[in-house]
Amino acid sequence: MPYYSPVRLFAITCATVPIVALAPAHAQEQQLSSIDMSVSQLFAFADEARDRGDYPTAETAYRALASNPDLELRTEARFRLALLFAGQNRNTDAAVLLRQILDEKPDAARVRLELARILALMGDMSGAARELRQAQAAGLPPEVARLVSIYTSALRSRKPFGLSVEIALAPDSNINRATQSTTLDTIIAQFDLSEDAQAQSGIGLSLKGQAYFRTGIDKRSNLLVRISGDGDLYKKSQFNDISLGIQAGPEMRSGKDRISPSVGYSYRWYGNDPYADTVNVAVNVQHPMGNKAQATFNGSIGHSNNRRNNLQDGEIYAASLSYERAISAKFGAGLSINAVRQDLLDPGYATASGSVNIFAYRELGKTTVVGSLGYSHLEADKRLFLFPRRRIDDRYNISLSSTFRQFTFKGFAPLLRLSYERNKSTVGIYDFDRVATEIGITRAF
Repeated sequence: MPYYSPVRLFAITCATVPIVALAPAHAQEQQLSSIDMSVSQLFAFADEARDRGDYPTAETAYRALASNPDLELRTEARFRLALLFAGQNRNTDAAVLLRQILDEKPDAARVRLELARILALMGDMSGAARELRQAQAAGLPPEVARLVSIYTSALRSRKPFGLSVEIALAPDSNINRATQSTTLDTIIAQFDLSEDAQAQSGIGLSLKGQAYFRTGIDKRSNLLVRISGDGDLYKKSQFNDISLGIQAGPEMRSGKDRISPSVGYSYRWYGNDPYADTVNVAVNVQHPMGNKAQATFNGSIGHSNNRRNNLQDGEIYAASLSYERAISAKFGAGLSINAVRQDLLDPGYATASGSVNIFAYRELGKTTVVGSLGYSHLEADKRLFLFPRRRIDDRYNISLSSTFRQFTFKGFAPLLRLSYERNKSTVGIYDFDRVATEIGITRAF
């Protein structure tokens, strides 16, 4: 299916493009070292090679056209090449090409719909839904408006397995989120804090990843199993923070809503030693709000077993509600509200907290910029015996990240993330500020 925007082939059919070594291997004796073709002839040549199953020849021809200085021509060539890759299950290559088109033509709704379909096939349902919302925000020409239902249906197609990874170097001014004070006030006396209990700076390796497996239960539901992990690793191994988790449950549809209940188990190590493990049950509900927005609810109940302090064992209840809207093809924003109750054995450790976060993303050419701003408030049930005051925290955080797709390689692109966090607490040991940077690679689409 060609790109929906008319291509100005008729305007430059007299232009010629040198083609070298396009013939398939079985026809080498008839191959010419150089052939001059008009652009329209080269498109026809590539299409014929594609139709007869000679994909290497078609790919070479499309790539030659994709380097054309004319925007419409290279857009058409990239789009046809992306469809060729998609037909060969080379979805990562297809997604990278489609994103390159959108970097230059963000209002190309037909291209954005195809990217949504590819992301759905790759299992990135949230990314696919976001692309659909951005396409709707950009406005759909009449000839492609009917495709929305087709691609919305494509979101029901579930890739049986998938993997995502993010790797980054992470300079951090406070890797242990500790106070900068050298002393701590208690009801007994002022204690001197050890060096490890004070703020430590360092450069770490940040690793994030998720793998999933999906299989059909019936026509309207699937069983989804997710394994996720993240780790911050430092030269000072006593500050290593590693978590692994598994979540499993059905994905079901009720009208336009997607409902995903699950059960899960997670384990956390700190300083390479066991820290805590948690068993929980959760539910995720996604509700479309028109064509440009979506609301999401997450709720969970879990039991945490702290391996170092039994007084921190107990139940954890969490709920969040978020709203995201595509304002245009290049701009979107969202808001989330969260509440957490930790009903732990010692009331001094038991807390209730709430937070609000806002975020926005913007496409600036081949760079995606995401900014967020958040505030949270936490209160403990009672004061811990040693501390003169009950713990009350006010935390502020701000972050800005950019993905630079102009440097895409093998489906990955450089990522730069800057963040600042300030926690003001009535208990000195929890009072800290932190500046962190992540420089790494992430998916380029």
